[in-house]
Amino acid sequence: MKRRTFFAAFGGAVAWPLVTHAQQPASLPVVGFLNSASAENYGSMATAFKQGLEEAGYVDGRNVIIEYRWAEDRREDVSALAADLVTRRVAVIFGNGPTIERAKAATSTIPIVFLTGDDPVRLGHVASFNRPGGNLTGVSILSIELAAKRLELLLNLVPQAKLIAVLLNSDFGPAAHFRADIETAARFLKLPVQFLPANNELDIDGASTELAQAHADALLVGPGPFLDSRREQLVALAAKNAIPAGYETRATALAGGLMSYGASVQEGYRQAGIYAGRILRGEKPADLPVLQLSKYELVINQRTAKTLGITVPPALLIGADEVIE
Repeated sequence: MKRRTFFAAFGGAVAWPLVTHAQQPASLPVVGFLNSASAENYGSMATAFKQGLEEAGYVDGRNVIIEYRWAEDRREDVSALAADLVTRRVAVIFGNGPTIERAKAATSTIPIVFLTGDDPVRLGHVASFNRPGGNLTGVSILSIELAAKRLELLLNLVPQAKLIAVLLNSDFGPAAHFRADIETAARFLKLPVQFLPANNELDIDGASTELAQAHADALLVGPGPFLDSRREQLVALAAKNAIPAGYETRATALAGGLMSYGASVQEGYRQAGIYAGRILRGEKPADLPVLQLSKYELVINQRTAKTLGITVPPALLIGADEVIE
């Protein structure tokens, strides 16, 4: 059933410590939660992971301990954080996309459950989706594969566009694949695209000047935890420049973005939590197929469309999973 949802302003934050349960019972298994982003921006994902663990029968503080390690978007810290979890002899390590390689390099024996937006076979994380082999398995939302579709949907909202700007975090490993797919789609559409760097907050702020100088007609925001966790800043950038923008995650559309298309990242974290619980029960990562989230959500923010003077095509509204009025 399609959902037409009406949202009001809301607030609130969840504080997630870098390390929890310093005096933990020795008898409880420990799950290491390794994340490239910050607790401030990705606390809801940690909550979804905990929910999955609970669904698998493991409650933090009761029969399992979760040790959180947040890299705060500092790639140089990830290896040390992964090594620390290995030293603590955790039973399972969870790692999001930018941390997978470092976690894999830190241990070949501790099970690793990952969440990635790219193809884990192509990246060499697993041997195959059905039989991962080794000590890794997890969840793939294949967000990178949706690059061309996201561009197409954005153009449905701005059919007169003559130039599309694309914000891209080149520090995010799969960004090169995303860029190649966008370039291929743009050539097919005979539509110029201009890539703008978005590797840190200053880059995002500076993009305002570049958008104006380029006279871009629309903005497509690339994938990855860094950009996803900067959704408020990105929505503010688009609003400041009065430019239609397309995003990867539903949360950004809820925050005021015009349009989003992709799988639910929170659902991916929940499924990863379930897999961590199954491994705690004795299942081997080599035998757990990599899950592929197959449901993709199109979210249209009608309020933002009206602010920009955009009339959303009826077919797009009918096809949307969620319309924010």
